[in-house]
Amino acid sequence: MIITHQRRDEALAAVERLVALPEQPPVVLVDNGSTDGTADAVRARFPQVDVLALAWNAGAVGRNLGVGRLTTPYVAFCDDDTWWESGSLTTAADVLDAHPQLAVLNARIVVEPSGREDSIVAELRDSPVPGPDWLPGPALGSFLAGASVVRRDAFRAVGGFSSRLWLGGEEELLATDLLSAGWEICYLEDLVVHHAASPIRDTVRRRRDGLRNTLWFTWLRRPLAPALRRTLFLAVTAPHDRISALAWWDAVRGLPWVLTRRRTRPRSVEARLAPLDAAQRASTARRYV
Repeated sequence: MIITHQRRDEALAAVERLVALPEQPPVVLVDNGSTDGTADAVRARFPQVDVLALAWNAGAVGRNLGVGRLTTPYVAFCDDDTWWESGSLTTAADVLDAHPQLAVLNARIVVEPSGREDSIVAELRDSPVPGPDWLPGPALGSFLAGASVVRRDAFRAVGGFSSRLWLGGEEELLATDLLSAGWEICYLEDLVVHHAASPIRDTVRRRRDGLRNTLWFTWLRRPLAPALRRTLFLAVTAPHDRISALAWWDAVRGLPWVLTRRRTRPRSVEARLAPLDAAQRASTARRYV
């Protein structure tokens, strides 16, 4: 399934690639309030695609709505600037069939048009998160939604993506809730997603919301000491500019909501994911710049 907003031509190209896959998956496109004719154009060219046209931009919650339109046991997420390599969906389904406690598979990401691996791939491949021996790939503490296949029942059981976080690092909260519920997440080298980053993107809002969401997640699910350490790290390392200041203000304004919904993750999950703190501090792929 695809979510899109104000990218008519890219959405059409994304749908064209999906319907051409040999797996012939049912395709749902959620149009997040576009005013450029995206929904009508997709309906006209691809009548077999289920188009859900929203009157507002629901962000990542558009994925929740798209999952609700499907009855398949697994759902491959796709953005309008990403696409799945032929055969990957079959591989994902086979792996998820074989591992009933596995909730999410994160694919290898290839950047187009260069054909190089995304810089985040090395961090996924070398994940420091310990996992059970039966996992078919490295255990992860989070994932990238536009390059993942999820088990529909697990996704829905934990509530999907948070409407409050909207978009930008929204996966971290969902991933923690899945792990806390006993599910597993892993990287799988044999799955491949191609990404040709759209030039039509609000990078300012993405950075603002991403920093805010990191702070919110930290105080929603982390114990006090790790939450304080991560907050201090972000205060020191995030750019000291207007965008960051607005993100911090957004985070503070949402504090009453955070405190009423704060539920620290189980000690076993916190201990298991603790190595990610050092990995995130050293990351060159994830920066608030």
